[in-house]
Amino acid sequence: MEEIKEEKENQIEPKVEEKFSSTRRGLTRAAKFLVEFLETAIIIGLIAFVIRFFLIQPFVVEGASMEPNFHNNDYLLIEKVTERFSDPKRGDVVVFRYPNNLKVNYIKRIIGVPSDTVIIKNGTLKIVSAGSNEEKTINENYLPDSIKTSGNMEIKLDKDQFFVLGDNRSNSSDSREWGVLPKQNIVGRAWLVVLPATDFGIVPRVQYNF
Repeated sequence: MEEIKEEKENQIEPKVEEKFSSTRRGLTRAAKFLVEFLETAIIIGLIAFVIRFFLIQPFVVEGASMEPNFHNNDYLLIEKVTERFSDPKRGDVVVFRYPNNLKVNYIKRIIGVPSDTVIIKNGTLKIVSAGSNEEKTINENYLPDSIKTSGNMEIKLDKDQFFVLGDNRSNSSDSREWGVLPKQNIVGRAWLVVLPATDFGIVPRVQYNF
């Protein structure tokens, strides 16, 4: 009788061991999945951080200062790459930290670049480029003919200074009001209109007549 009991016990032990082994394998698979999930989440987070702070940034237009080309609540993507390797260009639409309140972002169009002299008089906008004495009237073909640039001023831009205007000249707080824009305040260039879907597309870079 004792031999029979011993035989039954020997039959049970492998089943118990197999159960524990299966549990350990399950825990190992769960731990491996958790580690892989966390690694993936960290990598995605790092990629998102790099894209958000160094390459592309979303921006929502507030107000009507850039009409008719950009409207209130337009959802844009701002690219930061170009401005890191080259100076912003005349005609670029840029997002920047407002010089009088760095916590506020504005969107405007660059009209004057470093060493330019910007002249506004009788509704016209003229530029004297570096190394030239000739006043040239800017041809702004991205604006309706009815839009005029109000004001009466002449300003010489120093190094790393820009003169910016809103496309909606009669309803824009810009360099005519608060002065020049330091290059260090520029966040990036308007690159892509995402919403509304009807306006989806790349923001075109304009070419002037000089």
